[in-house]
Amino acid sequence: MNNDAQRIIDTALAEAMPGAAVRQALQKITFPTGRLVVVAAGKAAWEMGNAAAKELGDRISTGIIITKYDHSKGEVPHLEVREAGHPVPDENSYSATARALEIVKDLTPDDAVLFLLSGGGSALFESPMVDADEMASVTGQLLACGADIVEINTVRKRLSAVKGGRFALCCAPAHVYTVVLSDIIGDPLDMIASGPAYPDSSTSEQAMAIVEKYGLKISAKAEILLRTETPKTLDNVTTYVTGSVKQLCATAERVCREMGYEPITLTASLNCEAREAGTFLGAIARDHQNTEKSLAFIAGGETVVHLTGHGKGGRNQEIALSAAKDIAGCTDTCVFSFGSDGTDGPTDAAGGYADEHTLSALRSAGLDVHSVLADNDAYHALKSVGGLIMTGPTGTNVNDLAVVLIKR
Repeated sequence: MNNDAQRIIDTALAEAMPGAAVRQALQKITFPTGRLVVVAAGKAAWEMGNAAAKELGDRISTGIIITKYDHSKGEVPHLEVREAGHPVPDENSYSATARALEIVKDLTPDDAVLFLLSGGGSALFESPMVDADEMASVTGQLLACGADIVEINTVRKRLSAVKGGRFALCCAPAHVYTVVLSDIIGDPLDMIASGPAYPDSSTSEQAMAIVEKYGLKISAKAEILLRTETPKTLDNVTTYVTGSVKQLCATAERVCREMGYEPITLTASLNCEAREAGTFLGAIARDHQNTEKSLAFIAGGETVVHLTGHGKGGRNQEIALSAAKDIAGCTDTCVFSFGSDGTDGPTDAAGGYADEHTLSALRSAGLDVHSVLADNDAYHALKSVGGLIMTGPTGTNVNDLAVVLIKR
């Protein structure tokens, strides 16, 4: 079961890499004759920027790659490489973004900006209009209260000088060609990395409603910014979306079929509490134990974790750990879930794996699943029973994939 899970993980990740997608997008673009500036931001920024550099060569005048710590793989011709904080922006996020704004300053209508955007850009590409400490505080509050990525970005973009379409305004009158690797369900272009180069569809009223919903503590200055509208039209932007969680699910479906499973894709829009998703997937596994054929149930999307404890873990690890209690007693059954970027929450694991033996192994180690989940300590629990999925940083980011395997 573990080998089958690993094959699905490896193949899904290999086919979600952004290099080929960037090359395909570049074939559709005819740049104007002036300077070409490249700005890449996000957890997949190094892979995307490197692919662009190989494809465009000396056509690139200058540029910058801004990615998460430990996600770059060396120097890239014509491009500066910077690493910064994620999921909470830090001083390196701010200084790297300031450098990007300097690079796109004073461009002409004959110039162009190739903007390569991937998930994680909300934290990595940031120029706050509030105090940096407050920006970090607001981001931390949103992450801790269980807000989903759309809610988080609706608030953050209004506190930023580059989000919500404002980066495109900074590049004007040059044209911005944006290539997006989507990490949000449904590919909402104004929400991916908080939409630095796309008109904003969210409203100030929605932003304030989120503040009230979660009881966020904000300053008077932040409230003024949240009540200020973002750009609703941009005439200097062309956007290309490449790669998404639907592709991740399709690859998993194909690989499962090749291994003899009958695959069923449940959804590519999974969006709920992680432990609820784990319980749901465990229930599906339990309900199909009498099957005479091997089955695979596939779900893509992005769940959330409501922090109630002080442990270490991530949403995918909580899915696997939560499912463990429901598949105990099943036969040749596993549930695994992983983040395509290779990092699940603030950990070095991509996700978690559980089978029918995981619960008893945890009990033998003196661990109670409910107590572990209450403390949000899935990482240490799964590590103790060999249930962590470790891929290292992958260079891509197209949401998460969860799979139930029942082998007959």
